[in-house]
Amino acid sequence: MPADSPAEVGRRIAYHRHLANLTQDRLADRAGLGSGTLPKIERGARLPSDHVLQSIADALGIDPASLREHHLPSAERAHTMMPNLRAILASWDDPDDGPTRFLPELREAVDEVQQYRLAAQYARIMREGPALLAEALRALAAAQPAERAEAARIAISACRTVDAAAYKYGAVDLSGRIIDTMRWLAHVADDPITHATVAYVRTEQYFASRAHAAGQRALERAIDVAPAPTTSGAVAARAALHMRAAVIAARAGDGDAADEHTSHATRLAETVREGVYAGTAVGPDSVRIHQVSLSVSLGGTRLGQALAIAREWAPPRSMCAERRSGFYIEMARAQLHAGHPGHAFEALKVAQRLAPQHVREHRWVREDISALIRRRKTSVESLTSFAQWCGAE
Repeated sequence: MPADSPAEVGRRIAYHRHLANLTQDRLADRAGLGSGTLPKIERGARLPSDHVLQSIADALGIDPASLREHHLPSAERAHTMMPNLRAILASWDDPDDGPTRFLPELREAVDEVQQYRLAAQYARIMREGPALLAEALRALAAAQPAERAEAARIAISACRTVDAAAYKYGAVDLSGRIIDTMRWLAHVADDPITHATVAYVRTEQYFASRAHAAGQRALERAIDVAPAPTTSGAVAARAALHMRAAVIAARAGDGDAADEHTSHATRLAETVREGVYAGTAVGPDSVRIHQVSLSVSLGGTRLGQALAIAREWAPPRSMCAERRSGFYIEMARAQLHAGHPGHAFEALKVAQRLAPQHVREHRWVREDISALIRRRKTSVESLTSFAQWCGAE
């Protein structure tokens, strides 16, 4: 049978759909296909176009090459794109020539790609993000003095989007280079909320290096100089810093500081509507998810707090997919530590349905699936399929 025959492609799509625990109707809806199209593709009656195959792959949270023969894993394919991104960053202040849109149009394009980050579409970011970042840096280099601050803010947004993919794919050093670029650009932007946003993103490096106490200090300094909470944007910026400070304090084992930052975040978040502010999801629901995260990090009796939240509450559908899936990833770890492996696996499957790429690239997911397999207290076949999908050992 030819490698890319309709029957073989259809078989692979059906296989990955079953791994993701999706019905044909659900996958078709996610991929924007007509109700009768996917059944025809899966039974080999129709060979999907590259565009349709890409839409299906995005909906499954996998690289489209996974649906063809001789494919590379999505993370490996993403890493083949990293040298180009490194080259763009190396010349951020002296970019190559190329087409550049006017700032309003460029801002719209960057905002659109930012939605891929919030939806945990990392493969799509790696396809489109580097070129958009290069264009944003060209726009900054060509900007008139009155436009430079806005151009820098656009470039920072583009940096943050590609950083999300680089960090999730494990390119921590490249992520650090991106964040260093963001910090330089923040001086050009000359905007307190932008500085707060960059401080929030920079915490990734402290998490990656497990320098939690240092990260806590850096965030607390950022809070000290954050803008006064006199506007919704300033309130959200300060609340976001407190949310992240609470989590990293918990990782550092400082429960008192974690509780104090949570208290500040809760008070601030109650004054704004849940939403995305300067690229960060902030609001009462986001704070609740961070409360679960710090409870899991502190462990012990704190696990009961996380489990209590899960019994009474679930993230609303209006929240971005990455944050919703993060809640269930945290809950899986809480259930596992509490001795409920079946509940832990169910939480991971919910996270997978919400944001497949986020789950597939998350280190905790692989660790937890490996632990569940060792315990063998739930369906071994299902666990093995999930482990193969996310690369757990």
